[in-house]
Amino acid sequence: MIVKICGLRRPEHASAAASAGADLLGLVFAPGKRRVSLAEGAAIAATLHQRPGRRPLLVGLFVNEPPATVTAVARDLGLDLVQLSGDEPPADADAIPLPVLKAIRLDGSATEAAWMARAARTIAAPTLTTLAADPTRVLLLVDAHVPGAYGGTGRTADWPRAAELAARLPLLLAGGLNPSNVARAISIVRPLGVDVSSGVETAGVKDVAKIEAFIAAARSA
Repeated sequence: MIVKICGLRRPEHASAAASAGADLLGLVFAPGKRRVSLAEGAAIAATLHQRPGRRPLLVGLFVNEPPATVTAVARDLGLDLVQLSGDEPPADADAIPLPVLKAIRLDGSATEAAWMARAARTIAAPTLTTLAADPTRVLLLVDAHVPGAYGGTGRTADWPRAAELAARLPLLLAGGLNPSNVARAISIVRPLGVDVSSGVETAGVKDVAKIEAFIAAARSA
């Protein structure tokens, strides 16, 4: 079970998530309360790159940014993957020389259907190693559908519909997950992995104990 901890803003929280066994660490470069500056993101990335041995893969989250901007930030910070969480067209994946996580919200739009078709070019479930090594890979991330929002809402995704999609394509499940419900979500959806942000926070700040509990619950599901 792949575990992604998103919305990290402090190097010490990134280090704690890495030590707890997180596979993917997300840095938000889009407007919102979890946004990090390029300098803050660089500090977190440097901390992770200096870790001996295995380290989590670094994911940069963007919303409706030009592919050239996404690529430049990824190059400068040494990101391993990028996450597109806005209304980007599938063509953006071909213009970014890194694996792409594409957030979808099961809204039935034509753009979403096109992203599903793009992801279906490679339906074999990746390992972390093969995911990071394939710059053409698109992996879907199912989040809650909240009109006008681009993630991080704490709302739960549509698990039954996500399960239908997970039976056809590998995906990560996000949206309202926390240490108490992640095992049940996994049992229903059967995703390749899970993604959490607000569910491992206390008063809007990442909580190391909750991060550890979330990872343990996901891995034992």
